[in-house]
Amino acid sequence: MAAPPAEQVHDHVAVARDVVKSYGSGDGAVTALRGVSATFRRGRFTAIMGPSGSGKSTFLHCMAGLDTVSSGSVLIGGVDITGLSRTRLTKLRRDRLGFVFQAFNLLPLLTAEENIRLTGRLGKRRADQRWFDTVVDALGLRERLGHRPGELSGGQQQRVAVARALLTRPEVLFADEPTGNLDSASGAEVLEFLRTAVDVYGQTVIMVTHDPVAAAHADRVLFLADGMIVHELPHPTIDAVHAAMRRLEG
Repeated sequence: MAAPPAEQVHDHVAVARDVVKSYGSGDGAVTALRGVSATFRRGRFTAIMGPSGSGKSTFLHCMAGLDTVSSGSVLIGGVDITGLSRTRLTKLRRDRLGFVFQAFNLLPLLTAEENIRLTGRLGKRRADQRWFDTVVDALGLRERLGHRPGELSGGQQQRVAVARALLTRPEVLFADEPTGNLDSASGAEVLEFLRTAVDVYGQTVIMVTHDPVAAAHADRVLFLADGMIVHELPHPTIDAVHAAMRRLEG
């Protein structure tokens, strides 16, 4: 999948151009990504899938600036993050990106509200109270704001993590297996809110998942195999995602 010409980059919030990622050197080198190019439009929900070892999480981490690329480039909001210093990259991630992982990554001694507000406080930014209320109420967390993570269910903890990621109104929300530690009902709640965040609030979501049910919430699915994008599925259904995965794994 070719990257767009430079004059069209402004139409996309995230762009990967010929991204290569290798680990190690010499005979022991492992190439996880082999020249991956992709574009992500604003206000769209993209799922990334592939067999184990396909490079899907590596690709997400490179797009999010959590891992460096061996060659190629990644642009977020028109900024080439592969050329940023560590300090500037850290600031960009804090100010312009949101992250939700399989592990909830909440601080156990802080309340739900304190965890939600944490990223904004680290960036010395006061969150808009109306937006805070909107996110908290949409995620059903109003009655849990005073509880610490150990007093919350797994689904509630992940909803706190989603609220924290969205509070700063990030340009892109990156989600790596966000429902991996949840039961089906809790996972469905998180996925429905991510879908709502895209449809109602114009959020851009890029999510890695192994679950066809989760992928079917997206606007499109990119499939990786052997470190390359090998298929794109628009308007995915559960059956279509299952079929595509069977082809890749077979």
